[in-house]
Amino acid sequence: MARFKTDQSFSWFRPYLIGLLLLSLGLRFWGIYRFNTLVFDEVYFAKFAYNYLSWTPFFDGHPPLSKYLIAGGMWVGSRLPFGQSEVNGLVGGLFAPWTYRWLNALTGSLIPLVVVGLAYQMTRRSHYAVIAGLFAALDGLFLVESRYALNNVYLVIFGLLGLWCLLLSVEDGHFLKRGGWLLLSGICFGASASVKWNGLWFLLAAYGVLLAAQVTWRLFPRSLDSVRLTPSTKPDVLEKLARLRGWQTVIYLIALIVIPCLTYILIWVPHLQLNAKLGFWADLWNIQGEILRYHERVGSGPKVHPYCSTWFSWLIMWRPVAYFYKITGKGDPLPSEVALPPSNAEKVIYDVHAMGNPFLWWFSTAAIAIVLAIVGWLFIQQIAIQINRRFNRRAKADWTMPIALSSTERSLLVFLAVCYLANLLPWLRVTRCLFIYHYMGASVFASMALAWLIDRWLSSRQVYLRQLSIAIIAIVALSFLFWLPVYLGLPLSSFGFSLRMWLRSWV
Repeated sequence: MARFKTDQSFSWFRPYLIGLLLLSLGLRFWGIYRFNTLVFDEVYFAKFAYNYLSWTPFFDGHPPLSKYLIAGGMWVGSRLPFGQSEVNGLVGGLFAPWTYRWLNALTGSLIPLVVVGLAYQMTRRSHYAVIAGLFAALDGLFLVESRYALNNVYLVIFGLLGLWCLLLSVEDGHFLKRGGWLLLSGICFGASASVKWNGLWFLLAAYGVLLAAQVTWRLFPRSLDSVRLTPSTKPDVLEKLARLRGWQTVIYLIALIVIPCLTYILIWVPHLQLNAKLGFWADLWNIQGEILRYHERVGSGPKVHPYCSTWFSWLIMWRPVAYFYKITGKGDPLPSEVALPPSNAEKVIYDVHAMGNPFLWWFSTAAIAIVLAIVGWLFIQQIAIQINRRFNRRAKADWTMPIALSSTERSLLVFLAVCYLANLLPWLRVTRCLFIYHYMGASVFASMALAWLIDRWLSSRQVYLRQLSIAIIAIVALSFLFWLPVYLGLPLSSFGFSLRMWLRSWV
């Protein structure tokens, strides 16, 4: 395999980013008015958002930030002089569907660009960043979540921005500039947790990255002599984090504890003003307990919800969620809040399925498994070498990696492994009903692992590896197009719908 090298090629990079943004915007905004009703958890989140506009007290099982944002979108959208011909009163007031969806669509359109930025910040390699961003744009679950008034895209984008700002904070520059990035990082992590509590998994990933930097570059420094960067090369991100002095590390830890906490507390202020009872601090404490007890009561299994799924089933996309499913007659109007029987014997199915791009998910699961195996091997290798040196004896086994990895690649793989596990492993302890969208945070890093393999193979001297990488990209793109009708809720015949439900568990 060819070595993974950084580059400084930007001549085509900006046009690509513009094209990626336009693609994402087009997919998310096209037909966003479909359907003139509340889809899936819009029955909660869009209504809760309207409660802020109408100043109506209510209880919500999640922190309030995403509902603030949806409410802001509704307020702006309802005052624009277009798109008001189709409205419904399902949220409590008369609103066109796009008014409570457009900000989600805009936010979701930016996620591929954030993935590009994060990937480039880790590697300084535009080709890798391009592939990672493309995979983010071709994921069906992110597309579906972006087209409705739901909250997961806010959680993910704030979490990814937190990690990106953390990496930017160790770049060379004035300490005020670096401190500003660190401040933004803490704010973003606090914002992610203010959407849902599982936004804390991204903050856990940040702690893991800081710890991994110390372990990788300081605890076993001599075992990595062969991968130290040359003086002419800039240090990679993990090495920069490891080079933080003691007092700087303390500042980072404090900033990543205090700032997210302050952000989380401040975001509760409007909600608690609306639902004032005993005073701010007492109400803040009580609402956390109420949310916890709410989730403890939810339970699990098909009796609670037919689309409950286990964390390990997400890896193979075993149980997606049908967000919307209606049958009409051919030529009938689009389904809306008023359910009408089909007027034609030839039926048409409108289905919105919260499912990832199947081949992208399956390939990504294989890729992140490879990354975890490599990182595990590296860790065992470091321990073995350190033990042998400590006792001044020769190694009895060859601990050389079967593939050559640059220092940048090692840092990238450790970063991906830590962030993936931080966003997946906490779910092992959760007993309430879970859904496939809880995997969205971890899935980003799995697809970034696949992008790393693809980019590496494209640079290989082996023709079959280059051909394989091109084939995988083509399969992912064709897979996205094939399942696009169930992402966008386009009309399908019964045969067309069945053709896309490959597994019985998908229905």
